[in-house]
Amino acid sequence: MTINDVVLRDGLQDEPVVVAVPDRVAIAAALAAAGVRAIEAASFVNPARVPQMAGAEELFAALPRDGSVRYSALALNARGVTRAVAAGADEIVLVVSAGQGHSLANAGRGVEDVLAGFRDAVSGHPQATFTGGISTAFTCPFDGEIAPRRLLAVARGLAGMGVARIVLADTLGTTAPERIARTLAMVRSALPDVEFGLHLHDARGQALDTVDAALELGVTRFDAAAGGYGGCPFAPGAHGNLATERLVAHLHSRGVRTGVGEGALADAVALVNECLARGTPLA
Repeated sequence: MTINDVVLRDGLQDEPVVVAVPDRVAIAAALAAAGVRAIEAASFVNPARVPQMAGAEELFAALPRDGSVRYSALALNARGVTRAVAAGADEIVLVVSAGQGHSLANAGRGVEDVLAGFRDAVSGHPQATFTGGISTAFTCPFDGEIAPRRLLAVARGLAGMGVARIVLADTLGTTAPERIARTLAMVRSALPDVEFGLHLHDARGQALDTVDAALELGVTRFDAAAGGYGGCPFAPGAHGNLATERLVAHLHSRGVRTGVGEGALADAVALVNECLARGTPLA
């Protein structure tokens, strides 16, 4: 079971403050101490658009590294990939939207243009490890419900670059668990050589029901954010992420081993709260 904590990226990017790099490093250390072994630490995007992600290079240079944690970073384009590689990201998440409307709002380009840019970036960095992240995989705030064939086309675009892991995001957190499960089963059947995971937001308290449905399908990778923070600045109506502490407690209640200590994780959540409280308000 892999729990990928995304509070440092998805959690902080939607908050009205900028958390200082040393505080972000301390959060990473606290999550690692709790047993979290996959952390999405930053997004290599234009800080003028997402000021909460400024200082990504400085952050990666200061992250505690003993080989036990894989630190990933998000990229929206080839420049972001180049920056992430240079910074030493263990894994680079190539984010593309399934919805055209969200792609234009989030990346400033259509879906096909984003995929084309990533093809060149992936081929230009053969030493890097890439994961695909498909935003608005099920529901788009601009385009509405995403047809499964549309999602599959985007997933095939990523798989065609050699990306072997793809995480599907319920960006708004409003998609019914049953529909996510049906769509997930379809894309996994169509792309059996790809490992699929889920990135769940939680608008209606149903994210854990989606986790249960995904577990039945054999999914073993989930994104979550300590404290349930998060959202997307470019997806109106997006809600916070599934909280890591809720996910861990739920999995433990089902007898699923995570390697994460609930007490130490609670300490990490408290630290996130403290760091946000002393963050610098956005102008």
